[in-house]
Amino acid sequence: MLTLASASGTWTLGIVIGSVVIAVAAAIVVTIVWLAMRIAKQARIADQAVEVVRQQTAELGGVAQINDSGGRILHSARALRKVAVGK
Repeated sequence: MLTLASASGTWTLGIVIGSVVIAVAAAIVVTIVWLAMRIAKQARIADQAVEVVRQQTAELGGVAQINDSGGRILHSARALRKVAVGK
């Protein structure tokens, strides 16, 4: 009779420990899914922001030509200064 009572208590303890392990695992899975949803939301926002930046910088296609013109103007201004100052 003592062995039967001891075995019965062991099963109960095993079920309780198993239930706790399952509850902890479920909490971890829920946390991971919740964080994944937050990351997905932030990724959508970042994707929209990148699209806005892309649209705003698409007009900078002529920067190379502008830089070239600016360099030529600077070179000409230096040449004029040398002529005017005599250096």
